[in-house]
Amino acid sequence: MMRTRPLKVALLGCGVVGSEVARIMTTHADDLAARIGAPVELAGVAVRRPDKVREGIDPALITTDATALVKRGDLDIVVEVIGGIEPARTLITTAFEHGASVVSANKALLAQDGAALHAAAEEHGKDLYYEAAVAGAIPLIRPLRESLAGDKVNRVLGIVNGTTNFILDKMDSTGAGYQEALDEATALGYAEADPTADVEGFDAAAKAAILAGIAFHTRVRLDDVHREGMTEVTAADFASAKEMGCTIKLLAICERAEDGASVTARVHPAMIPLSHPLASVRGAYNAVFVESDASGQLMFYGPGAGGSPTASAVLGDLVAVGRNRLGGTTGPGESAYAALPVSSMGEVVTRYHISLDVADKPGVLAQVATVFAEHGVSIDTVRQQGKDGEASLVVVTHRASDAALGGTVEALRKLDTVRGVASIMRVEGE
Repeated sequence: MMRTRPLKVALLGCGVVGSEVARIMTTHADDLAARIGAPVELAGVAVRRPDKVREGIDPALITTDATALVKRGDLDIVVEVIGGIEPARTLITTAFEHGASVVSANKALLAQDGAALHAAAEEHGKDLYYEAAVAGAIPLIRPLRESLAGDKVNRVLGIVNGTTNFILDKMDSTGAGYQEALDEATALGYAEADPTADVEGFDAAAKAAILAGIAFHTRVRLDDVHREGMTEVTAADFASAKEMGCTIKLLAICERAEDGASVTARVHPAMIPLSHPLASVRGAYNAVFVESDASGQLMFYGPGAGGSPTASAVLGDLVAVGRNRLGGTTGPGESAYAALPVSSMGEVVTRYHISLDVADKPGVLAQVATVFAEHGVSIDTVRQQGKDGEASLVVVTHRASDAALGGTVEALRKLDTVRGVASIMRVEGE
């Protein structure tokens, strides 16, 4: 039976995502009520600019006092889509203290303080849901913490930032340089005026921390994630990738060590074989590849950002939390029982593609090969091209630790015959 008293929802933020959440709540009100078991009422909207016209929202609901809104005491659910660390963190904990569950899309806050937020939710017997924090509309958080709760996840490998994927895809398909591709992404609205959070990997690193924590039942903070941006990727890197039957993606990689005793989380550009499902992810789309013991390989694909896709994830959480409220229960909280140590990047083992500028004379290849051997890095293939006393040497290695590769590169730079290390790219997905 339908409960007549509505669930009261407060919305913190009414930008691109928040306005879509409000619109869907209104236009799909009957369907949401049927799915939850009670009507949903928008009880207040906290904004910074109250004079802005917000179509479809009663002006009487608008307030600039977010703190007073979450302290009302009669709210069932608070939806936080303002982003950032503060005041979001204080508003969320205040909402718990005053009886409301929370749905959030705040990846930065969850990556930095997820454990504390989960503890606050548990202390007050409330829900904290955040499907929209990673990969937009793609169902990912709930499958990892519910559908795969009985399985052992070993690796999560994904494209979790649409801006960077658009830029790299444009460089791959047209031969454009980085700046040219970035300019097009900005003109089309895929990149912000300041794209730093995307192109330097900060956005993807926050998402990697969240995914690793859920997948491995271990607390992983943003500071635990190794991060490299993709601003140094060049057209020459793509040409080399194509010769190897690969493309280049900015990847978030979370994985258990081979002995299962530790985990790592990292974000960086990498070559990936064209045969891998992630290689075919084009434009601003996201995709995440999950590998587990029982399920094998699973891939989740779709739009990873934007008002409507992200609002879809928020509303999915709203329905789940609303059902929990009616049932007098809560959904899954933090699962960090494994408490595995997070290893340093130096312990990560993978393959590498190294491009060197060298003198074009006899004995160079032997010198380079000796350096690799001295550092325990086995060479898979070598390709050399020379002209007018200058040459390029491209080395692809077998699997080796990042620390070993770093020592190798440092030693190579000291060789008189090596004029420069033009590019170092990891090779993943094999």
